[in-house]
Amino acid sequence: MSETLLRTFLSIPVPNEVRSVKNMYFLSLKDNRSEIKWVRNMQLHLTLKFLGHTPKSELEKIINKIKPITEATKPFALSVSGTGCFPNSNRPRTLWLGVTGDIDPLIILVNEIRSCLDSIGFPSENNDYVPHITTARIQYPQKHKPNIDLFLHSSYDAIDFPADRVQFFSSELLPDGAVYTLLNSFPLGETL
Repeated sequence: MSETLLRTFLSIPVPNEVRSVKNMYFLSLKDNRSEIKWVRNMQLHLTLKFLGHTPKSELEKIINKIKPITEATKPFALSVSGTGCFPNSNRPRTLWLGVTGDIDPLIILVNEIRSCLDSIGFPSENNDYVPHITTARIQYPQKHKPNIDLFLHSSYDAIDFPADRVQFFSSELLPDGAVYTLLNSFPLGETL
């Protein structure tokens, strides 16, 4: 009998004001003739590490690896500002809101998480970490090239927020979109 696999990721929650910004962009681009799949408001987050298919039996081991890292990391201040896309504006696949602020502790946290999970079989990505909040995804082929100029060249007031915890989620892909289940929450700088 095969073991149950869960799609899992680690993230930092973002403030509710981010939803308003995403909704503003959704309304401004909804008449776009291309197909843009917007992230649900409740699912907006700052991803630290996507683990992918994770055996259910490994969850406790992951929690035990992450806990000492989060306990040793003090909360820090971040800000949501700006927009961007991956991989480029000619053929965007991901639309995102930028994350700035006290980035050094964020990068250290991500690198420590990547390193400790690599040691138990969840390899690190080969790319540099770019902090962002995914707001929409675009799939190809499409009849019409997405025009995201308005998204890339407009602005909004920066949203400051404390990065004070890491959350561990599973994500189940359903026809209507992903459903997230919180597996654990790790307050930064706190011993439980």
